[in-house]
Amino acid sequence: MGEMPGLRERKKLRTRRALTAAALRLFMEKGYEQTTVSEIAMAADVSTRTFFSYFASKEEVLFHTSREHIDRALRTVAERRAGESVIGLLTRAIDATFDALADNPEIRRNVMVVNHLVMTVPSLQAHALLLLFDTQRELVEALRRACPDELDLTQAAAVVGGVVGAAKLAGFIRANRGDTPEEVLAAGREAAEMTLAALRAVPPPPSRPARDDTEPGRPPGHGRRESGGDDPPGR
Repeated sequence: MGEMPGLRERKKLRTRRALTAAALRLFMEKGYEQTTVSEIAMAADVSTRTFFSYFASKEEVLFHTSREHIDRALRTVAERRAGESVIGLLTRAIDATFDALADNPEIRRNVMVVNHLVMTVPSLQAHALLLLFDTQRELVEALRRACPDELDLTQAAAVVGGVVGAAKLAGFIRANRGDTPEEVLAAGREAAEMTLAALRAVPPPPSRPARDDTEPGRPPGHGRRESGGDDPPGR
């Protein structure tokens, strides 16, 4: 169990939560584009300067919880256990993310608001797509570092894209039809677990000649095959 945060850390956490809650409430009441940073700060009973000491923009307020989940998954992947398979590692990372959501009703509600705004505000859709791309890229790189003898970059990208894409899409589909936060969370988790189960059944890929990911003149990850690369992910 981690240490309890000190007084200063607890105060900062309360301020961050107050800013997030105020922003989401105003976004839903007034509209995302119509809400100003000054209004968010006033609603949270802090100064505009204080707002910018926590968040760089309105977009960051909206998506900062996603960053926390990404960091949690990255830490899990980086701490791969001895003898742990690729699929076992990914399963543990997915479980850590969904368990954190399941344990915090406030975060679940916030995620639903964010999903609604992303689906209805065009300017946020581009930001959300970029965030999704960056998330998957970071996870691919982390997985490649954690499992250098089992995966090349192409395989890592396929595994991460399948799992994250399935979970995200299932969650958005269920949220878009008006399901509860619990139902959306369950759908995302089920989709991720179905993808992981399918990956366990993937047969070994055909052998390919070894090629360094950073070979001059070729994009990173093109044709990579290292020792152990003929084994399917997680085998």
